[in-house]
This record gives sequence, C-alpha cells and structure tokens, in this order.
Amino acid sequence: MVNENRAPLDGLIEADETIIGGPAKGMKGRGVTQGVHNSLVIGAVEVMPYVDKKGVGKERAGRLRLDLIDHADEKTIREFLKINVAAGASVRTDGWRGYSRTALSGYKHTAQVQGSPEHAHQLAPHIHRVFSNLKTWLQGTHHGVEAKYLQGYLDEFVFRFNRRQTPMAAFQTLFGIAVTKKPISLVKLREPESTG
Repeated sequence: MVNENRAPLDGLIEADETIIGGPAKGMKGRGVTQGVHNSLVIGAVEVMPYVDKKGVGKERAGRLRLDLIDHADEKTIREFLKINVAAGASVRTDGWRGYSRTALSGYKHTAQVQGSPEHAHQLAPHIHRVFSNLKTWLQGTHHGVEAKYLQGYLDEFVFRFNRRQTPMAAFQTLFGIAVTKKPISLVKLREPESTG
C-alpha cells in the first residue's frame, strides 16, 4: 500500500516515537522496547494551519509517515527524516537526544522538552493523536498484531489516514499501486521485514 514515488512531507512537521505492544516487567521509558512483545515506531505528520468558521486560526493533521525501528538513535532518526521529510521543512520534536543537530541537519528544528510524559500530547498533539488512533485501531480492529507483521499494518494505517477525506480516491489509488507491483509469494509474505 506504499507508493514508492510519494512526495515527502513538507512544511511544519511533528515527529516522535511510540511503543506498540505489551508491558515489559521492570523497565521504564524507552527501555520498555527491550520487552519481547514491544516494538518501537517512529512517526512524522504534517501540521496544516487553517481558519475555522469563526475566523480563529487552528491546526490539523495532514499527511503521515510511520516506520518500525530498532532504536530511536541519531542515525535511525536521520534516515527516517531523510526518506520521509523534505529538506528545509520545520520539524517539531520533544527533547529526546536522538533528534540531535546531526539528525536534523538541513531542517529547521524546534525542540520542546516535555518534562513529564503526561504533557507530551500538549507539545505535539497531532502525532500523539495519530499514535493513539493507531493503537486503538490495532487493538480494536485486529486485536493485536505480531511484531514481525507490524510494518505492513503501519503502511495500511498510513494509507487510510492519508486518504481519510477522500475514500473513493483511496480505492483508485490502491488499484493504481497494485497494478505496478509484482506479486508476492506466501513464503515471502510470511517473512518478517527488516527494520532499521
């Protein structure tokens, strides 16, 4: 469900990571990803300004990108941004050290240190709403997903999210993508994707 020729995100972007999966005993924060049933997902969403009916300036979420990653380190974050976000875009993040000057070279970076995880949604409301909707969708619709298949579900969620305003165009786009891809064997389909 991914068009290899899709345009990168541009303008103002919110970027962050989240953990998908069950609890990890005795671990806190980003160390939770060491749990066997946990996966680390990085995301970036465009922030689109608009004026409501009362003339008040507001923001809404635009296009989205999600990837399964092994670590939220500088190198991984840099690779994700380079592939998914246009150079020169403004990137809003929390104070995580992975969003270093090196990782965000070529971008306008605004780091807002959250202090407490309970306040994360206030500093980056759009990406946190996406993560919340993603987790609800995975649990509510699919009742959980094995980590080795998670990237496929992330791709589906991104496809649906980016076309939420135009459901008929979604079908046409999916059909267009399908006719350009080669068939995948069942063996290949069952192999876990490499993350990175």
